[in-house]
Parts: sequence; C-alpha cells; structure tokens
Amino acid sequence: MSYCPTTRWGSASHASSRAAWSVPVGGTDLPLIVAWLVVAGLVFTGWFGLVQIRKFRLAVDVVRGKYDEEGSAGEVNHFQALTAAVSGTVGLGNIAGVAVAVSIGGPGATFWMILCGLLGMATKFVEVTLGVKYREVHADGTVSGGPMHYLPKGLADRFGKNGKTLGKVLAVLASFMILFFGLFGGNLFQVNQSYAQLVSVSGGENGALGSSAGALFFGILIAALVGIVLLGGIRSIANVTSKLVPAMAGIYIAACLVVILVNVTAVPDALASIVKGAFNPEGVAGGVLGALIIGFKRAAFSNEAGLGSAPIAHSAVKTKHPASEGLVALLEPFIDTVVICTMTALTIVIANPASWAEARAGESIGGVTITSDAFGTVLPWFPCILTIAVMLFAISTVLTWGYYCLKAWTYLFGRSKASELIFKVLYTLFAVAGSLLTLQTLIDMADAILFMLAVINIIGLYLLAPVVKRELNSFLEFVRARKASETGHADEDPELVKTTA
Repeated sequence: MSYCPTTRWGSASHASSRAAWSVPVGGTDLPLIVAWLVVAGLVFTGWFGLVQIRKFRLAVDVVRGKYDEEGSAGEVNHFQALTAAVSGTVGLGNIAGVAVAVSIGGPGATFWMILCGLLGMATKFVEVTLGVKYREVHADGTVSGGPMHYLPKGLADRFGKNGKTLGKVLAVLASFMILFFGLFGGNLFQVNQSYAQLVSVSGGENGALGSSAGALFFGILIAALVGIVLLGGIRSIANVTSKLVPAMAGIYIAACLVVILVNVTAVPDALASIVKGAFNPEGVAGGVLGALIIGFKRAAFSNEAGLGSAPIAHSAVKTKHPASEGLVALLEPFIDTVVICTMTALTIVIANPASWAEARAGESIGGVTITSDAFGTVLPWFPCILTIAVMLFAISTVLTWGYYCLKAWTYLFGRSKASELIFKVLYTLFAVAGSLLTLQTLIDMADAILFMLAVINIIGLYLLAPVVKRELNSFLEFVRARKASETGHADEDPELVKTTA
C-alpha cells in the first residue's frame, strides 16, 4: 500500500502508529493489525505446505500464459491482472516507507520485512483464489469480485442458510470499508503525497507549484487523468498499469542496482548488518522485537495481503481455474515487498547517506528525502526521476483503488450507468481535493476501518480455506493433464495437496 509517513502538512502516519490500535510489547508498540496479518500468513503457509515456494515456478508459467484456455470468462489476462493489482500496492510506501522503517528499526528491519513478505504470499494466494471462485460474471462480459462476493457465496456453500446470512452482513460491511478507505487512503492521500513531493523538488512553498493555484492545477490534472482511465473500466486500467508498472518498477530497480554495483565492495558488510541487526539491533526500541515489528509493519502495509482489496482486480482474469490466478497473485507480495522494498532498503544501507544517519539519530527527515539522497550519492540527477516515479506510482494506486471502490459502490448501490457515473464524479473530486488539503481525522478513521476490514476478511479466509485446497488440487490436475498431453506421458510427481475437511 502506498503510504509515506510524512507529508507537507505534518504527520500522517499509517494505522501502524495509532496507539489506540496497538499494544505495548517488549518496550515497543505492536499494531494489532500487523499481528493479525502475520498470524494469517503463518497459518496459510503451513496449511498449504509452503505453496509460495513449491509453486513459485508454476506461478511464473501461468503469468506467461502457458496454461491459458480458450473461451475463459473474464476481461484481462493473467499478466494484466497481476500488474493492475501490483499498481495498487507498489508506490510511496516502497520508496519512503521503507526508508522510515530502516531508520527506526535499523538495517535489521529489512530481514523481518522480507520474511513477512514471504508469509503474505500465502495469504494472497488464498484470498485471490476465492475471489475468482465466487466472482460474478455479468451479461455484458464484465466481472465483479472481492470479499463482497466470496464472503456471502462461500459461507453459504459451506454453512447453508446461516452462513449466507452472516456472509451478506460481512459483505455489506466490507464494501463500506473498502469504499471509505479507498476514497481517503487510496485517493486523497495518494494525491496529497505526490503533490508534496513535487513541491519539494520544484522550489518548495515559494516555488511555482507551492501556491494554492499550483495545488489546484495539479489536482485538476490528476483528476482528469484518473477520470478518463476510470471511464474505460478494468480493461483501460489494466492497459495503463500493464505498461506503467513494469516500466517504472524496472527503472527503479535498475537505479537501485547501479547504486549497489558502484558500492559493490560494501555489499557484504551491508548484508551482514541486515542479518546482525535482525537479531542484535542497537539503538532500536524493543531490541530484536522492535526491529521485527517495524519490519513486519512495513511489509504488511505494503503488500495488502489479507485485506481483500487485490481479489477485486484479480477476479477480472480470464481463467476457468480459480487457483491459477491465486498462484499468480502470490507473486504480488514477492514483487512488492521481497524485491522492491528490499532493493530500497539495501540501497539506503549501502549508500549510507547523511540524512539516514541523521534520521537514525532522531531528527525528523522525510522518507522520500532519505531514499532520494541515497540515489543522489551515485546518480545526482536521479532525485528528479524519483519524483516522476513517485507521481506515477501514486497515480497508478489511485486508478486501482478507483476500480476497487467502484466495485464496492456498485455492490451497495447497483450497477446502473447513473450509479457508476455518480461514483466516478465523486472519486475524481476527491482527487482534486487531495492536492489542496489533508483531512487528518478522516485518514485516522480510514486506518481504523482498514483494521476492521482485515479482521472480517481473514475470518472468512479461515472458514473457506478447504475450498481453496480443492481448487488448488483441481488446477494441479489440469496442469498434470496438460503436461501429459504435451509430452505423451504423465508426470510422476503431480504434487497434489491433500484435501482436508
């Protein structure tokens, strides 16, 4: 999730810092949502026998289209569905949030961030498989999915009438939570952050964009871009993100590699400090537990595993086997957290900019500044490119959350053209407001709602996990049959998952 802990208007940290949603543990605060998400990752990793590791190669093959089937319902292919969902998670949190994490938790936070990302892969696999399994394909070929669909349908399948009633209540609650959080956290806050970064590199408050007129112009420009793409639906969003996300992620990772290669002699010491800091951190509140919590916090909020948002985008995929897209989805936390977040952390640790040392000493320095300074040690011109990346990542996040919110809106208020138009106008107006103000109270409320959304969604995932096992078995049987038809003989080891009640 694209969150940055500081803004032009002051503190605007995520739910992770809300005292009301944390408990003191070992000298530091443990956010309840982080504990809830990490436990889910552990449970599903064990339940599905390390599916994120054993089936990683198969997931890559599915993305490449190796197991596509003619005539499958859906709107986008596996790769487009993946990039659309990744666009909602890769952003400011990967660039600025990671810098704050390694400043507060030290290099060791990186180790725990990677571990949490790996656990989140299993959770993402479960929720996206359910999203495709219980999606609704409309007469015009469009698709609706997400917790508002798999909670009532899935619970009705498993528990009958009582399950259906409970599922409907949970679906309505989940829809309201996705809608509210998307408007404020996925839209207003993203525009706010990208505008703040643009102002910081264009002369600050006294620069050309520092005035109210500059803010209004920026807000209208972003709103126009978002509105045009939203009118095209998921196909339009997927077409944009399938080009935008790989391009910007590629440029960003390439820049990280340049910094790392220029300082290649410092790599062994940096890796050693990450491992050592994970188990013996110095100057971190709560010691090892503090570094662990900070690393888990960054990863949990970055990849959105367990929140039920990504299944909305993945549900539009063209497939006849729900578990095929579940496997594709487990690549999402890997790309977002294990690759991009880790590259950011490693770049900062290796470059060791002065601003990072100052931040670790307790000075208040924005996360984007630290990351920008790290690149600036080798690529003096890269902060300008970073600003463009921040803006494009933020825009892609706004687009994806616009689609998530639209599906929540139409579930609550119907799919009529008038209903959809009202939402799109409302969403674009929020984009304009994002450059002009920050409604901190509402942002805080959105954070609390995010926690409740995670609770509702993951309870549903626990109850429906046996359904996911059956779907995985079905897809693995299909893969085995496809391979047998191609090679002329069956595989000796189909690696089927044992179905349990």
